[in-house]
Amino acid sequence: MSQTSIHKSKIKVVLLEGLHSNAPQLFKDDGYTQIECYDKALSDEELKAVLADANFVGIRSRTKITLDILNHAPKLAAIGCFCIGTNQVDLAAARSHGVPVFNAPFANTRSVAELVLGEMLLLIRGIPEKNAAAHRGQWLKTAKGSHEARGKTLGIVGYGHIGTQLGLLAESLGMQVIFFDILKKLSLGNAQAVASMEQLFAQANIVTFHVPETPQTKNLLNHENIGLLKDEAIVINASRGSVIEIPALVKALQQKKVAGAAVDVFPVEPSSNQQEFLSELIPFDNVILTPHIGGSTLEAQANIGIEVAEKLIHYSNNGSTIGAVNFPQVALPTHTGNYRLLHVHKNKPGVLSQINELFSEESINITAQYLQTYEDIGYVVTDIDRESDENILEKLKLIPGTLRSRILY
Repeated sequence: MSQTSIHKSKIKVVLLEGLHSNAPQLFKDDGYTQIECYDKALSDEELKAVLADANFVGIRSRTKITLDILNHAPKLAAIGCFCIGTNQVDLAAARSHGVPVFNAPFANTRSVAELVLGEMLLLIRGIPEKNAAAHRGQWLKTAKGSHEARGKTLGIVGYGHIGTQLGLLAESLGMQVIFFDILKKLSLGNAQAVASMEQLFAQANIVTFHVPETPQTKNLLNHENIGLLKDEAIVINASRGSVIEIPALVKALQQKKVAGAAVDVFPVEPSSNQQEFLSELIPFDNVILTPHIGGSTLEAQANIGIEVAEKLIHYSNNGSTIGAVNFPQVALPTHTGNYRLLHVHKNKPGVLSQINELFSEESINITAQYLQTYEDIGYVVTDIDRESDENILEKLKLIPGTLRSRILY
């Protein structure tokens, strides 16, 4: 058995929350043998026990990786979020432990865009309300409040990977598309940027939100600005639960200011399928409520399984950190032949010189070296032309400011 095979056999990979079978299979195909899969999120105590000797963990949105969890996972080398968001991980704490966090920012964007498109068409025809009435034995055959999508204006708040795809899909139906983003974005198709969110509210028949969760996006739609919406507007949120102030939406629905809504994300969500879902929006027949399933298609989960697993495997095998959200971005050539040493440290002067001084003292010739920094940490990757050993690794760990170091064979 080669040293590389021995190295991989010692690595423990934990995959939680019923990730797509693509993920464990990719690890197996690459020679990893210690793979533990769980079909749900674990309690904090269970998670600490499982991660006590784990090197890599894959999660979805229900598993919270906090500073406390990280303190109980001394061997953890990287975290894979098999979803778009990473707010379930304390990114700063992970970085301070020298642990990069990877996600899948693009793999389920089509699924979210298609869900929003379908909800738009149902809401603009008044289907949810008529469907609910029919289930109660009522026959609401009327054209009142029912419209075609063609010629209507779709307003997209957050013109990223989901927003751009949604805009193109909407244009294919004959809709006018406007968008607002805090960054200057090149529009696709015939979409037009507007100068402010307030301007978008005033023009759009349908307003849909596709923004990340940040302090700046909390309650973007609220009691103060919801009155700026066009009369009988439709509101859709498939981004983050904190983006819409729910009581403000409830009031607008009661007053018929908003003709309908679709909400896929909520400020507080059940922790499992067995927990009761509670929301002030439940009484409204003209509101589509879905359980955070914007990216929950078989196609999206398969793509996510591949994308994040490949990033973790690449980091494990090669040291490359492209795609990490909290870590220096280092693209590395294929690791073949030479020994490669990875060193994560606090970003302060003199660390690189101490690393190279150690190699010089040990008569180790450096064949290639890569350095990148990100906020408060630095990441140095060094290829050497002779066999390394645990002695060198231990000496690297003694360099002041070291957070983590490891050898790739």
